[in-house]
Amino acid sequence: MKKAKFEDYPFDLRPLTKAEGGGWAITWPDLPGCMSDGDTPEEAIKNGRDAFDAWMLIRRRELKQPAPKPTKSASQPARFVLRTPKTLYARLVTRAESEGVSLNTLVTTFIAENLGKQPFAVAKK
Repeated sequence: MKKAKFEDYPFDLRPLTKAEGGGWAITWPDLPGCMSDGDTPEEAIKNGRDAFDAWMLIRRRELKQPAPKPTKSASQPARFVLRTPKTLYARLVTRAESEGVSLNTLVTTFIAENLGKQPFAVAKK
């Protein structure tokens, strides 16, 4: 039986309100009841990896069921290529490794975190 990979499953990452305790929550549309949280998006994703592994282990060992297939949807990630200076790339790789996440996850989190912080003007051609 092929082991399910965290990277194959779409997840939702959202800020928690003060009433919910603050921080960030991570959930998976394809994995009912699988969730985690953290003080930062990076921490929520890191903790989410543990929740994902535990959810899959229980499903496989106790329920004797295979992992559900990840869904494909319009919100599925698209390929995005970005050229960066070597020094910036090295810093991003180091940060991703220290956070225990992939480079894609780290950069996507940075983008998502900062999109809502302030409006920006797009230069028109």
